[in-house]
Amino acid sequence: MALKRRNQRRVEFNSSSMSDLVFLLLIFFMLTSTLVAPNAIKLLLPQSNSRTMAKQTVTVYINEKNNYYVGERQVADNQLQAEIVLALGGAVDGTVVVRSDKNVPVQYVVNVIDAVNNINNETHQNHKVLLATSAKK
Repeated sequence: MALKRRNQRRVEFNSSSMSDLVFLLLIFFMLTSTLVAPNAIKLLLPQSNSRTMAKQTVTVYINEKNNYYVGERQVADNQLQAEIVLALGGAVDGTVVVRSDKNVPVQYVVNVIDAVNNINNETHQNHKVLLATSAKK
């Protein structure tokens, strides 16, 4: 007497649950990537055609209220040079990128350049200053 099983075993792989998981991960990463802000301080940069790219060691922001930020921290005018020295952290040929709002008077940008030049004169190093711009439309 031959008995047959009702449920037969199949050697197939069902990938429908795996594709659901992939789509959920895709949606998760798309949503979280839009929440990440590359520049925490919003500025309207001046426009330029030049496309000079450099490895930046320190970023100094000057917002529309003429406040200085070294990295993410707000800095007083008289502490600017000391904070840049701390942010450079002993780098020999560092690059200081100035990201200034386009409505900021030039004197505030010159203050950052003077601070970096004073650091270069005191430490006998060759730090560079670059002005960040946005592309012309």
